[in-house]
Amino acid sequence: MTTTTTQATKLTAQELAAWRGMLRVQAALLREMDAELTAANGLPLRSYEVLLHLEDAAGHRQRMTELCRDVVLSASGVSRLVDRLEKDGYVRRERCAYDGRGFFAVLTPAGASKLQEARATHLAGVRRLFLDRLQPQDLVRLAQYWEIVVPGSTAPTADSRPD
Repeated sequence: MTTTTTQATKLTAQELAAWRGMLRVQAALLREMDAELTAANGLPLRSYEVLLHLEDAAGHRQRMTELCRDVVLSASGVSRLVDRLEKDGYVRRERCAYDGRGFFAVLTPAGASKLQEARATHLAGVRRLFLDRLQPQDLVRLAQYWEIVVPGSTAPTADSRPD
């Protein structure tokens, strides 16, 4: 497909509405979920997400570099987040035995307990703010759209489970 200068610099009203809508919906949902989790459980959404990934990981531990990829944060962002979780006793760091430069983030029993406590708030928010507003066929169609945009985006990861 050939892109003209106009197509490269300006979106149609329909294209702009679709793009802005996706960005605004994502931002609004994340903001609301974060506020609910923080108010109800003292656990921001990003922290919940890290604990969830660690719970699902083999041995409840994950290399920091993998955690960066999974939670879509920079290395410094994940490091600061894990610092806070470590200070709260929810995570501990372990040096990687086969790579002296690397570290694992490891879920602690207190972190597993905090995650379990926050899970009901999170799932209720996902349902109320998103799933309950759509019909079953809408969910199927939406998942198909995500697959068109990013193939494999809706497939479960090796460490994922419904949550």
